[in-house]
Parts: sequence; C-alpha cells; structure tokens
Amino acid sequence: MKVINHIKEIRETRGIAQKQMAADLDVSRQTMNAIEKGKYNPSLELSLKIADYFSLSFQEIFYLEGDE
Repeated sequence: MKVINHIKEIRETRGIAQKQMAADLDVSRQTMNAIEKGKYNPSLELSLKIADYFSLSFQEIFYLEGDE
C-alpha cells in the first residue's frame, strides 16, 4: 500500500514556503519535495516532527491509500 500525505496542502494553506519548512525541520528542500510528491516516505521520526510542526495528529497528515 502507498502512503499518502497532505503536507503540501497544509503547508500552502498556512503560507509556509517549502524551503522554510525544510530548514525548520533540518532537511533539504529536495527531501521535502520528494515527500510531498509521494516519491519518498519520511522516517517515523521525521513524520512525527512534521505532525508536531503543524500541531496536527499523525493521522491528519498521513494515511494509507484506500483508507481515505
């Protein structure tokens, strides 16, 4: 099953630049781009950091394809 995320939508809604979010999370912009496009699944640690960054639960950001 494929992991789906809403990172790009949440980030854009909040007016956060991809470059800024990457810097805040101490990852490259290329990593954030790959995660947002679903080409790379973040580690558990980074996934939890992203949830904390947005002050959302893990489940509000990530889900398995078909569990929408």
